[in-house]
Amino acid sequence: MNFKGYVRPDGKVGIRNYTLILANGKGIGNLATQVHRLVRGCKLFVPPNENGRDTPDRQAIARTIVGLAKNPNVGAVLIMGIKKSGGYPEFTREAIVDEIMATGKPVDSVFLENCQGGSYEALGEALLKARQLSRAASEAERETVDLGRLCMGVKCGYSDATSGMAGNPTVGFLFDRIVEAGGTAMFAETTEVIGAEHLVAKRFTDPAERSKFLAAVAKVEADAKATGEDIRTINPIPANILVGLTTLEEKSLGAIAKAGHMPITSCLKYAEIPARPGLHFMDAWMSSSTLFLGYAAAGSALNIFQVGGGWFPDRMMMPTYNAGVVTPTLYMTGNPRTFAKTSRDMDFSAGEVISQREPLARSGERLVDSVLRIASGRLTMGETWDLDDAVDVYLRGPGL
Repeated sequence: MNFKGYVRPDGKVGIRNYTLILANGKGIGNLATQVHRLVRGCKLFVPPNENGRDTPDRQAIARTIVGLAKNPNVGAVLIMGIKKSGGYPEFTREAIVDEIMATGKPVDSVFLENCQGGSYEALGEALLKARQLSRAASEAERETVDLGRLCMGVKCGYSDATSGMAGNPTVGFLFDRIVEAGGTAMFAETTEVIGAEHLVAKRFTDPAERSKFLAAVAKVEADAKATGEDIRTINPIPANILVGLTTLEEKSLGAIAKAGHMPITSCLKYAEIPARPGLHFMDAWMSSSTLFLGYAAAGSALNIFQVGGGWFPDRMMMPTYNAGVVTPTLYMTGNPRTFAKTSRDMDFSAGEVISQREPLARSGERLVDSVLRIASGRLTMGETWDLDDAVDVYLRGPGL
């Protein structure tokens, strides 16, 4: 099972070929935005303000910056900053630029402190370098590679009964195929394994990684209790309850089906690049604006949003955007009614498992085929929009 992807100098394989305009700090964001507006073929990432953040949050921001640049869908990178020192140690030139250059892909940088003409000179220099990088990236050609070179991430949302019956198990079939072929797959949403964490924990091959996973789940519960509320009174969310889900445990049992059946290799931090292929759990929240960004920084070439959507009104436009910045999103559902309402915006339906009693294996094979087509260049519905969703780095510490 093959697709045509972009083989990068570090051996990773992308399905898209972007030049990334990367701000090393929020302060340079306005200039980076102007460069992005004027140079074709580019994507933009401006991180949140790192000032006043504790060490774990600064590390998460830095991991996201470096990880996005390392993503295999990125063919070239322009890094823009104010000073090479970067302020905090996580944002020095050595920590950011040198780490990205190790990938072997074309990388250049513009630092405001080196521009005698200030912002005007920096903008001109950045525009020239971005155009050169974009042209260099355009020389890349697709090559035939097998399914095992793919890295993907998944989240489920607006869960209903069909999520656990059709949509998530179909994704699980796909992930089993990817991992069996030697590829990399990631699932997450720590809040949505609560009540089923014992089932997930059994699948970890490394006891230390299992302990990290269980500690992450325990921390989410402890943080919830510290607010004076029981997480089970907040999640399932109202949309889940309106379509029949009654408990967080019930929701979690359906949610973990998207992880398939393969052993779990590691428990990743947010935006952490897996050390080796396999199935990985990422400790992250359920919001698509943070989770898909974290997957992209971890190296995902394609993300999946598996939607239940039983609460959707009729004739709804599904907001099929791309919160992964450099990683497109495949939108799918296992709910036949949801697909009927949003068919013009969805990429895939697993609803036939329910409406036509299609075997899960057949639904899974269809999803594998759809993924291979997208990996070879077919646009997702979200990519047909000339817009991207707002993104946020997953930060847990207080602003100090």
